[in-house]
Amino acid sequence: MSASKAEKAVIVKHLEKRFGSFAAVNRVSFEVAKGEIFGFLGPNGAGKSTTIRMLCGLLAPSGGSGTVAGFDIRTQPEQIKAHIGYMSQKFSLYEDLTVEENIDFYSGIYRIPAARKKERKEWVIEMAGLREHRRSRTATLSGGWKQRLALGCAILHEPPVIFLDEPTSGVDPMSRRRFWDLIYELAGKGVTVFVTTHYMDEAEYCDRLGLIYRGELIATGTPGALKTQLMRAEVLDVLCERPQDALGEIEGLAGVKEASLFGRGLHVVTEDGGATASAVRGLLHTRGYRVERVEQIVPSLEDVFVSLIEARDRAEQPQPEVRR
Repeated sequence: MSASKAEKAVIVKHLEKRFGSFAAVNRVSFEVAKGEIFGFLGPNGAGKSTTIRMLCGLLAPSGGSGTVAGFDIRTQPEQIKAHIGYMSQKFSLYEDLTVEENIDFYSGIYRIPAARKKERKEWVIEMAGLREHRRSRTATLSGGWKQRLALGCAILHEPPVIFLDEPTSGVDPMSRRRFWDLIYELAGKGVTVFVTTHYMDEAEYCDRLGLIYRGELIATGTPGALKTQLMRAEVLDVLCERPQDALGEIEGLAGVKEASLFGRGLHVVTEDGGATASAVRGLLHTRGYRVERVEQIVPSLEDVFVSLIEARDRAEQPQPEVRR
C-alpha cells in the first residue's frame, strides 16, 4: 500500500536486540500499513517473539528505532501498551474463572468505562460464540472457544493494532479457519493485525509477509510476489515409495539444487524442470522405486522459505581458499 507515514501502523528502522554478543534481532526494518494483515514467519529462535516484545513495549531495543500506533517504542512503551492488543499461543486466560469473569477482569485491566463494559462484554460473548457458556469455567472450554475468548479479551478496549503470537498453535483446523474469519473482519474495520505463525497455509491468508531468519529479515512481500519473484528456480513434486531413501538418491543428480521431504513425497528444486524430471524418473526406475508422479508445480511458500534459508546458510559458509 502506498500509504503515507500517518497511515502506517508500525514503522521499524534498523531494530536491534542484543544479549551480550548474541544478536537476537539484527537491524530489522519494515513497515505495516493500517488495516493490513502482516505475517511474520521464521523458524523457532529466529527472533519473531523478541521483535514482538520490543514492538509491544515489553523489551527495550539495543539499537534502531520504531513506532507502533504512532508511539515511540523507546520512549513511549506505556502508551503503546494502552493502544495495542496482544495474544499468545498460551492463551492468557484464567481457567478457574468463568467466561464472564475473565471478560470482567480484562475490562478492569484496560480501564474500560463503566458505561461501555456491558456492551463490550456482550460483543466478546457473541463474537466468540459463547452465549450458552458465559457462566462456564474457562477450563471446560474447547481449544477453539478458548482461542476466540482470548482474542476477545485482547481487543476489549478496541485497540488499533493487535499482535498475535502463534495464536492458532494446537487448535483444530475448523477452529483455525473460523479464527481467521475473525481476523479478516477486524482488518476490514481498519484494525492492523501483526501475526506470527508456523502454518504455511495461514501465511497465504496474510496481505504481506516478512521472513526472519537468524535475527535478520531476509524477505518481505505479498505471498504471490514471494512465490513468483523470489523463487527463480523450478519445483518438481515427486511421489514415490520410500521417499526418505529416494531423497538421498535424488540429491546427487546433476541439476538438482535442493530436495526435501514434503508431505508424503518430495519437492525438488532445479533450474530446468523438464530435464530434471526425466532424470529423476530414470534414476528412480533404475533403482527399483515405484513412482506415482514426477511433475512440475507452482512453488509453495514453504518451498520459497526453504530455498531462501538454505541460500542464506550457503552464503554464510566460509568459501574454500583458491590456491594460486
